[in-house]
Amino acid sequence: MTTVEIRRIGETKDLLGESPCWHARTHSVCWIDSLAGTLRRLWPAAGEAEQHGLPAPVGSIAPCESGSVVAALKNCFARYDFASRKLEILARIDIDHPDVRLNDGKCDPWGNFIAGTMHINRQPGDAVLGGLYRLRPDCSVERIADAFGLTNGPCFSLDGRTLYVADSAVRTIWAYDYAPEGPLSRQRVFVQTEDYGSGPDGATVDAQGFLWTVLTRIGKIARFAPDGRLDRMVELPATHPTSLCFGGPQFEVAYVTSISRSTHLAGLRPQDGGLFALSGMPAAGMPAHRFAD
Repeated sequence: MTTVEIRRIGETKDLLGESPCWHARTHSVCWIDSLAGTLRRLWPAAGEAEQHGLPAPVGSIAPCESGSVVAALKNCFARYDFASRKLEILARIDIDHPDVRLNDGKCDPWGNFIAGTMHINRQPGDAVLGGLYRLRPDCSVERIADAFGLTNGPCFSLDGRTLYVADSAVRTIWAYDYAPEGPLSRQRVFVQTEDYGSGPDGATVDAQGFLWTVLTRIGKIARFAPDGRLDRMVELPATHPTSLCFGGPQFEVAYVTSISRSTHLAGLRPQDGGLFALSGMPAAGMPAHRFAD
C-alpha cells in the first residue's frame, strides 16, 4: 500500500473551505470560503494566488468551458469571470426560503451543472424543502430529486451513467442511474457512513472508478470501491476537512479544503481552515467536467 504524503499549501485560512476544482488549462486550483464569500485561485507550481469576492454564502463552484466558474449561490446559479471580476446571474431555483440554500455541486460529462440544497433549522415532522437541481447550458433549470436535507459530494462514475450524491443529514451516499436528458432513476444506497462516525461531505471519483469522500467529523477521507466496499482511509492533519479534488499535471495530487469555524464545527489547530495537497495517492484522478457555456 502506498504512503500518502500530506502538506499544507499556502497560508490561507478559510472559515468554511469548500468545493476545490482543478483548472487544467491554467494549471490552477480554485476553491471557496463558503461563509466569507471568497473565491480563491492558486497556481501551485508558481506559488501565486489571488482572491475574489462573491455574495455569501456560496455553496459550490465548477469550471466553465469559457474559463470562468459557475457558482451555486443561495438560491441562484451564476457565472463569475476572473478577468473582468464580473458576476452574472444565470438562473434561479424554484424556492426562496430563509432556511434553504444551494450547497454542493459538480458538472456532468455533458456540460450540465448539478447542485443540491440544504435545509437548516428543520423541526421534527417538517418536510424537507428543496432538492437536487440541474442547470443546463441554455440556463434552464430543472429539479431532478426532492428531499435532500444536506446535499454533498455529487460526482459521476467514469462512464457518466451513475450519479453519486450524498445526503449528509442521513449519513448516506446514494447512487442513481443518470441520463443527461432524462430523470434520475433506480435510487439505491451506495454507502452509509454512520458506522464510520461521520456524515459524508465532498467527493470525487478517481481514474480507477473508486469514490473518495470526506468524513468531516473524524478528520479523514475514505476510498470506496464501485461496489461500496471500503478500500482505505487516510487521516488528515485538519480537524474537519470538507471536500477534495484531483489536480496537478497528471491529476496525481489530491487537494483538500477544511474548516476553521463554520456554523456548527470549529478547528483549534493552526492549520485548520487551510488547503492541503496529498501525493502518493493509490490512483490518479480525472479531469473535472466543465459547464458548457
